[in-house]
Amino acid sequence: MDILDVTVAPDPATASGPTGRFYTIERADEPDEVREYDWRSTFSVTVRLTEDADDENLGLELPLEITSATVAVQQASGGIVTPPTGTEKEHYDFVIASSSTNRLTAIGSTATMTFDVWYDLPNLRKEALVNVTLAFADDGSYRFTEVVPVRVAP
Repeated sequence: MDILDVTVAPDPATASGPTGRFYTIERADEPDEVREYDWRSTFSVTVRLTEDADDENLGLELPLEITSATVAVQQASGGIVTPPTGTEKEHYDFVIASSSTNRLTAIGSTATMTFDVWYDLPNLRKEALVNVTLAFADDGSYRFTEVVPVRVAP
């Protein structure tokens, strides 16, 4: 039973650079290094409350609120996550550029969030998988998270 219908636009997302946004690599035995994020991607995630949310067995009490949104970026190749090796890691930052609401008040209601994501990958490519994790809570004790995978095209 899916109480949410989730869509991403565009799908796949695109990325471009240079970005004009920077991050710092802190080093214990050397000077810190400031680098520019190679890529920036902008996409929207829309969640719609489906008819399944009306099931009395769930115990869901409307409204349903989006209580947090986080992002994790992983490098990918051919749509497959390819974890970095050794001490290298993905660097990323994000902001929610806009949000239509954080409350789903009735069956069929929607919330759309637009994310700006900056990232730099060890493989130096732009293809990535961005996992957007949304946390939800109702007015009672119903809590859950939804992970939305967003593909960023090569």
